[in-house]
Amino acid sequence: MDLQSSLQHCVGKTSVDFLPEPYRGKVRDVYRLDEKRLAIVSSDRISAFDHILRQLIPYKGQILNTLATFFFERVDDIVETHIIDVPHPNITIAKSCDSLPVEVVVRGYLTGHAWRTYKSGSRVLCGVPLPDGMIENQAFKTPILTPATKATEGHDEDISEDEILSRGLVPEIVWNQVRDHAFKLFERGTEIAKEKGLILVDTKYEFGTQNDRVILIDEVHTPDSSRYFYSQGYEENLNHGKPQRQLSKEFIREWLMAHDFQGLDGQNMPDLSDSFRIEIYQRYEELFNSLTGTVFVPTETRNFNETLGTILRKFV
Repeated sequence: MDLQSSLQHCVGKTSVDFLPEPYRGKVRDVYRLDEKRLAIVSSDRISAFDHILRQLIPYKGQILNTLATFFFERVDDIVETHIIDVPHPNITIAKSCDSLPVEVVVRGYLTGHAWRTYKSGSRVLCGVPLPDGMIENQAFKTPILTPATKATEGHDEDISEDEILSRGLVPEIVWNQVRDHAFKLFERGTEIAKEKGLILVDTKYEFGTQNDRVILIDEVHTPDSSRYFYSQGYEENLNHGKPQRQLSKEFIREWLMAHDFQGLDGQNMPDLSDSFRIEIYQRYEELFNSLTGTVFVPTETRNFNETLGTILRKFV
């Protein structure tokens, strides 16, 4: 595989001439096939700090979609998932759901956003009290639930469970199911990661409803939605205040922060060099191989829109 050449054929903005323009999220283009089905295309776009970076990452969409499918199949005994078919590594045919307006974040460790909040002096995160005396990357006694609102523009915002219910964002009967599913999913993800020598640190789940059924949508336990540490060396690094070796997007956030960008007003988004784009791909590939126990084999994405049209015609 020639990664240098693949930089020229990444999947960016997609289109087909026989369907309406898709909804374009940060990473996915979503086409409505009919009232009950969607075609979800995982592009090679990458986002951080709620901004889409200008450069694309080769085969990232395939890794993301294939890994999500791998995990959806391993949690469908816990909650119904949105998957109908996966006709191509970049494409999922999915159930059309009414998406809940909150992201469900489960955290097992004090790291990332939680650590930045804690380090600032706050001892409450999304309504959850945090004990004094914790250090970065330390495990919570039990995982905590820290939801966030879904922002159509700008940053998602932390929100407490009480606020979700008091503002009527999610009916209480639905929310109770969602929080129960979220903790069970996190437990399952933790078990799978442990088998592979990894620690599932924190992750984001998204849910929707269809005919009053709660359905897991979007993605699950992927590097875009989750953070993983390597088990080997975790305790030693923790005890000596060293950074954890991890598989996640955090290294991209750290790179951006080192280049004075956190998505704040007035900051200029830096460009990713070709060498860093390839490094990002290699990090995603490493996580895929580690979690699945298989080797990622990319599918050619040259002339992807033609391939997309050929596939989606079969479902229209």
